[in-house]
Amino acid sequence: MTEKLLRSIVIIGGGTAGWMSAAALAKTLGTACEIRLIESDDIGTVGVGEATVPHLKAFNDALGINEVDFVKAVQGTFKLGIQFVDWGRLGDKYIHGFGNIGHDYSFLPFHQYWLKMFLAGKAEDIGGYSIHTAAAPLGKFMASATDVPQSSPLSHIAYAYHFDAGRYARFLRAFAEARGVRRTEGEVVDVALRGEDGFIESVLLKNGERIAGDLFVDCSGFRGLLIEQALRTGYEDWTHWLPCDRAMAVPTEKVGPPTPYTRSTARQAGWQWRIPLQHRTGNGLVYSSAFLGDDEARATLLANLDGKPLAEPRVLRFTTGTRRKFWNKNCVAIGLASGFMEPLESTSIYLIQSGVGRLINLLPDRTFSPVVIDRYNRQAAFEFERIRDFLILHYVATERRDTPFWRHCAQIEVPPQLAENIRLFKDSGRFFRDADEMFAITSWVQVMLGQHCAPQGYHPAVDLIPEKELAELVTGVRAVIRNCVDAMPTHEQYIARHFAAPPP
Repeated sequence: MTEKLLRSIVIIGGGTAGWMSAAALAKTLGTACEIRLIESDDIGTVGVGEATVPHLKAFNDALGINEVDFVKAVQGTFKLGIQFVDWGRLGDKYIHGFGNIGHDYSFLPFHQYWLKMFLAGKAEDIGGYSIHTAAAPLGKFMASATDVPQSSPLSHIAYAYHFDAGRYARFLRAFAEARGVRRTEGEVVDVALRGEDGFIESVLLKNGERIAGDLFVDCSGFRGLLIEQALRTGYEDWTHWLPCDRAMAVPTEKVGPPTPYTRSTARQAGWQWRIPLQHRTGNGLVYSSAFLGDDEARATLLANLDGKPLAEPRVLRFTTGTRRKFWNKNCVAIGLASGFMEPLESTSIYLIQSGVGRLINLLPDRTFSPVVIDRYNRQAAFEFERIRDFLILHYVATERRDTPFWRHCAQIEVPPQLAENIRLFKDSGRFFRDADEMFAITSWVQVMLGQHCAPQGYHPAVDLIPEKELAELVTGVRAVIRNCVDAMPTHEQYIARHFAAPPP
């Protein structure tokens, strides 16, 4: 069977997608397969994805990367969640945090018990019952403690990172090259397809070199050099659900201690991000060009910065959606080449990680079984669609009607499954995760409640709990969370003690 094994993999494009792919494939395959990455220094990368979700820690751990070395190399900080400002109503503020809300009790999620108390005016906002959402606005952070009982919230602190994406790509490049990945500087100017089946046979570089391969991984960004320009795969446009089609990004000087959360502030025709690193702050405005011109967007972004700009704002144009196939013939698209989801919930780097992991699990031999390819495409489509629905939720579960953009969002006809999720939650605060979709019940609960998608009732079994026992449960969780947060160091102290990077 060894004659069927892949002999060569060619990755087109570097950046975060290319080097995450190269690093993971090299770690998995070793020297059994030649891995070659082609990138051009003349072609820039998007490089604005600096906020992540907790899954990235598992990716780095699988590679065997030391966390201290990684955080220092990328000027990283830590993230407990995302703070949403002005999304439900003007003046609103809530945090979508990682980790659990309270703890399950008698087969039901904690928020069901909290709901009964809250509807009766006997409980605080839901944010007080999770260590992530309670600690983040106070600037507190620590990793999971090993010297406390397993029942303590301090022993289960899920976190993600803020980092410089360009530095992460360079960090992974060194990792991959040390494990045999060969980098070629060059620009692809032509793609040769096999006549009998239309598979990619080779790519031609500007310098005249022709590079053949068994499997091609397209990490060329929005243009989809292989998956679209060569294979004509097609693209599914989702802007009727997610109307933002532009982003403007600018770094600023660091101002004050870094917050252990990303901030997303709703603006007149989109939203603005703020991502604190050790050495600077990343900022950007995601907006709809149908409701806001580029000059207005630039003015809005610059007027709402809390530090001095370090560069001129740059505009990125995109169309939210996906390729009709993520894997076509012998080409797999990873990262922006596979599709684009606005970074509202920091899913861009996660989707790279997920795509690479799926490719490794469904790695083909040189026969390229259509059974394997079909399963990859079904799983990828499912994942993108479920993330899409969660993003749409932010735009439609809002009471804002103060600008034409938000009035437009109120008229969006949501996908059927999202509509059903909203109906079920409004009825009795219930949500059911669909298979392995990314966002779990705590995420849906926090965003629904944060944006005033209020349940009319709660699970009927809650009424079987005696009032005294119910009150002790809810108030007890709040007291434990409060004590744990008091014991945590500040985010700035934690970084200085363990992860301080040298000046860039």
